[in-house]
Order: sequence, then structure tokens, then C-alpha cells
Amino acid sequence: MADSPEHPADLPPCPSAQGAGAGLLPPELRGWMLLLAATGAVEQRLRSVVKERLDVSHDEFLVLCLLAEQPQGGLRMTRVAELLGRPKTRLTYQIACLQHAGLVTRRSVCEDKRGVEVALTEKARAMLREASGALAETVTGALAHVMGPEQCAAMSGLMPKGATDVAAESEPQPQPQPQPATVSD
Repeated sequence: MADSPEHPADLPPCPSAQGAGAGLLPPELRGWMLLLAATGAVEQRLRSVVKERLDVSHDEFLVLCLLAEQPQGGLRMTRVAELLGRPKTRLTYQIACLQHAGLVTRRSVCEDKRGVEVALTEKARAMLREASGALAETVTGALAHVMGPEQCAAMSGLMPKGATDVAAESEPQPQPQPQPATVSD
């Protein structure tokens, strides 16, 4: 697939990752900016992988991810909207699309007739399992592009063991570059 202007293969490095330690921003805000840059890079690269592998939008993928983390059943629609910071009306449309695709189920909550709980189907679980390697590689590659090795190591330390093992083997190591001051400075 050819790179489009929306999804360039090589993004310019994040200014926050270039070691501008003498800037005006306090370390906490520089850390926050680095986190935002990393989040944006991950989202940008995930969009095409999610569409190709799961045939859902990025926002629908986020719903699937939230539901995938629920050990028993699903989540109430109001809680999903709250966690994603989305209006309930927009979420209702996304859930309808996911239900039409056979990826989620909806059911009334027994104790509250107005409440609706949403859960993943086995089809969605199988699709997520099948795509997990490509998704992990995409996240790891995007993080490596905007963060230096120390930040990547710190971020990897926050992820569960095994989450980055496969991707780390296939990703080229980023070139060393000056590092910004850490949040703990």
C-alpha cells in the first residue's frame, strides 16, 4: 500500500523528543507533550491496520478494545461513552454498526430497563486475537518513531510482559538521539 499524505511512512521526529531541555515548558508538560505525540503517532498508524485487518473504524476499534478488557460480560453504554469521552448519540451509532457486523451484542440490564450493556461476540474475539500481532507491531513501531530508546523502554515497562516481545524482534532499533529531561527531573 502506498503511503498517503495522511499516513506517511516517516514522520518528522517529535520536537519534545529532541532534547529541548532549556525550553519554557516545565518537565511535566514536556512529558505530557511527548505522551500526546506518542498517542497521535500510534493512532495514525493504527487507523490503516485496523481498517485492513478488522474492517472497522478507529473509533469502533476503541469500543472493541474496551469491551475486550472486560473479563465477564460487557459494559453499559453510558460507561463506554464516559471512558471514551464520546457523546452517547455517537456511541449508539458506532454500536449499531458493530452489532450489524456481528461484533457486539446489546442487551437490557435487568435492574434498569433504560440501561443497555454491550459485549463482544466470539467473532470479534477471534478477529482481535488474529490481529493482535500486527496491532502490537504497529504500536511498538509508532512509539519507536516519536520516542527515544529510553522513553520506549519506560513505556514498554508499563505494558504487560509479552505485549512488545514479538514487535521488538522485527522492528529496527531507533537511532540514538538527544533525550528530553524526564518527568521525574
